[in-house]
Amino acid sequence: MKVEFAPLNIPLARRLQTAAVVYWMLSWLVFGLVSVSKKSVSHVLSKEGGGNISVIVLGGAEESLDAHPGKFTLFIRQRKGFVKTALTHGAYLVPVFSFGENELFNQVSNPKGSWLRNVQEKLQKMMGFALPLFHARGIFQYSFGLIPYRKHIHTVVGRPIPVRQTLNPTSEQIEELHQTYMEELRKLFEEHKGKYGIPENEALIFR
Repeated sequence: MKVEFAPLNIPLARRLQTAAVVYWMLSWLVFGLVSVSKKSVSHVLSKEGGGNISVIVLGGAEESLDAHPGKFTLFIRQRKGFVKTALTHGAYLVPVFSFGENELFNQVSNPKGSWLRNVQEKLQKMMGFALPLFHARGIFQYSFGLIPYRKHIHTVVGRPIPVRQTLNPTSEQIEELHQTYMEELRKLFEEHKGKYGIPENEALIFR
């Protein structure tokens, strides 16, 4: 295996940029991270004065097992709790998609039905989190390691979906808003995929 080492003459501007990103991430983790439980999200959305938002990564552990380069599979069909919470508080839903996230790491092939996927799914049910086998680059070389590849991530934000506050939403209301959210997310992907090198025949897959 050929090992490609990182250059030693990395510009100071890039080093400062990396330090700034790390500082921002640590600040966000320390001061802005809360549990994704219903109680925590409701607390954020019900603060006096408004102006608060909750950013939720919907796919979670299950989706991470399908996070392969060039794939766009979202585990969202059964994720409806955020919709009910939005209705309860009258909080607008904003579809967001990041192009390039799945390119940061390579994951060992684990198709549905394979022995590896079966083991991962069993461990996920037991422990509550997934164990994807991934790799990328190292600190001083680019051939192997757990540091993400140097890839661009382009995050696009869609139009807010108006939500009328409904203290006790029915299952029909939840389902209708959930479908609207998925449609808007699909539109967002289709609108921007060409800009970021995604082939025309690629589409979002909802599971």
